[in-house]
Amino acid sequence: MSLRNFLNELEKEGNLVKIQREVNPKLEIARILKESSKVVLFENVRDSDYRIVGNVCNSRENFARALGIKKEGLLRYISDAIENSKFPRIVEKGHCQDVVESDVDLSRLPILTHNSKEMGPYITAGIFIAQDEKYGMNMSFHRASPISRDRLVARVCQRDLYKYLERSNGELDIAISIGNHPSVLLSAGISLGIEINEMEIANSLYPLNIVKCKTNDLYVPADSEIVLEGRITKEKVDEGPFVDITGTYDIVRKEPVIEVDCITHRKNPIYQALIPSFSEHKLLMGMPKEPVIYKEVNKVCNCKDVILTRGGCSWLHAIVKIEKKKSEDGKNVIDAAFRGHKSLKHLVVVDDDINIHNPEEVEWAIATRFQADRDMVIKKGKGSSLDPSADEDRTTSKLGLDATIPFNKPREKFERVRLGDEGDEE
Repeated sequence: MSLRNFLNELEKEGNLVKIQREVNPKLEIARILKESSKVVLFENVRDSDYRIVGNVCNSRENFARALGIKKEGLLRYISDAIENSKFPRIVEKGHCQDVVESDVDLSRLPILTHNSKEMGPYITAGIFIAQDEKYGMNMSFHRASPISRDRLVARVCQRDLYKYLERSNGELDIAISIGNHPSVLLSAGISLGIEINEMEIANSLYPLNIVKCKTNDLYVPADSEIVLEGRITKEKVDEGPFVDITGTYDIVRKEPVIEVDCITHRKNPIYQALIPSFSEHKLLMGMPKEPVIYKEVNKVCNCKDVILTRGGCSWLHAIVKIEKKKSEDGKNVIDAAFRGHKSLKHLVVVDDDINIHNPEEVEWAIATRFQADRDMVIKKGKGSSLDPSADEDRTTSKLGLDATIPFNKPREKFERVRLGDEGDEE
């Protein structure tokens, strides 16, 4: 399924808002998307032939719709896709190459400016695709800002693409795919190891076709809206400031320049926007990490559910639900979750009678089942570069709360009263 197919489905359900008046990609569209809870398609963008869509992945319900499953099944569905990934189908032609532009002019793209204090407009929903002789294909998210007609500066975080770049001596062919189905976006956010091909995970979530680029040997999603083909160079320039997932400004760094050789796109293309530090950004960072924590926790205990919470920027705070069978399960789960997601800062472990998607229930578990001198774990170690309170070298304090029922006390003392339980009526 393409992004367009998904938008058509949303429109039929009444979950797509179309704005036909002229809108400005500088600040105005970001403000409209921030204030809307629905997917929004802008059909008349100032000084551009492109349409713009945003908020596509701003809820778990939208991911579930796109994958054809119930929201409650997302964690296990994604986990199964990771465990049973399969290579996508290669096709000779793709709609992403309906139009080929060798005369590159990045100003034709309606790249949003989100905040007047930022460096300028930048691509937020661009999926970077690269190839390594040893490790194969890689998909990942990186922001990229135009600095000339055919050049971008990109923030390449020290993850898989960074290692690919090191292995290639600082220069690397790259493709940036914009305008993708949620299954592709979700997969690009999964980081399990440098040897994992995220395209295979995407294909397991929902069937994916890929097509070879026009100017290099990379393969891209055949139904994506826009593809920028080029190469990462050794040249570095200042990048930033831009807003991070925490809603605070990232620092200015020297980052690599990308030279764009070719732009391909669909007819009547749609540019996909993603508002930094809001729902889409948080879900696309947090949701892919939940299966990783789930897998690690399952090594020590029966894990029932995992969520990276919005209040914790969908990155720094997690809640894990377990089926507790041994007194040490809670503490073991804390260790496992921190191993699974090394950027995690605060963690709460609860029993399987708690709805972890309801913050009030989680707080109730802490209030009635947790004792700080007995159930708290504090660790010192490397945290997230996105945490402004961490030391410059990312050293941080990590806190785990075991809010499960203690084994040395009767369980009925801790069970909640449920008035009007089903089955009580005669």
